[in-house]
Amino acid sequence: MLKKILRSRPVLRGAGKAMAVYLTLVRRTNRFTVEPADAEASIYPLVPAIIAMWHGQHFMAAFIKRPQDEVAAMISRHGDGEINAIAVEALGMRTVRGSGAQRQDQVRKRGGAQALRAAMTMLEDGVSVAMTADVPKVSRVAGRGIITLGQLSGRPIIPVAVVTSRRKDFDSWDRTSIGLPYGRGAIVFGAPISIGRDAAPEEIEAARLAVQEGLDAAHARAYAIVGDVDPGAGRASVAEARAQAAAAAAGAQADGLN
Repeated sequence: MLKKILRSRPVLRGAGKAMAVYLTLVRRTNRFTVEPADAEASIYPLVPAIIAMWHGQHFMAAFIKRPQDEVAAMISRHGDGEINAIAVEALGMRTVRGSGAQRQDQVRKRGGAQALRAAMTMLEDGVSVAMTADVPKVSRVAGRGIITLGQLSGRPIIPVAVVTSRRKDFDSWDRTSIGLPYGRGAIVFGAPISIGRDAAPEEIEAARLAVQEGLDAAHARAYAIVGDVDPGAGRASVAEARAQAAAAAAGAQADGLN
């Protein structure tokens, strides 16, 4: 009964609205440094673009949106995702519901294919799409979903990190961080990554690695700006998962040559 109440629409809506109010407070009470300093001239003219984030670091992604920007966030369909979707919409963004996964059957169950088509439509209409580059439970390993979206849409992928000096870090699979008010913050954009529609398998893998490395670099720099170290970096589980992903890509390329 309690679980049913907690999953009810009024409760979810209230939680989402409260999250939006809290994130607005965090945004207004932190002094943010933006890099590159000429982002208005070098980054924002590239919109509509695909904004890449890591899982667990995505709660403050709305901070990169200017009042004149149209941005949609790709958010999963599960209960927590519903709260995030309500919060995002309250912050003036659109939503695309669905997420990726490791296995193809999971992609279908989680609405990944439908979300990809919806994201394509958003980009065609001039709306940027913010999404996590890694899939659930596989932290900080760039997946193929974001690369496929970049390849099919022709729009650049831009790695982004948003962090604050005062925050709460959780010991979760993705090392979730939520900013706290009254501190310093950093918004760091990485170099844009583009993938040609006719890219060869090795070019696609190179783009995937570029997104992964770009997000790592953006987070390292953002945490350095606020005088700290990324709590999600350097984990053995991440290194192992990345090695497996690289090996799988190399095997697929070898099969393609045979």
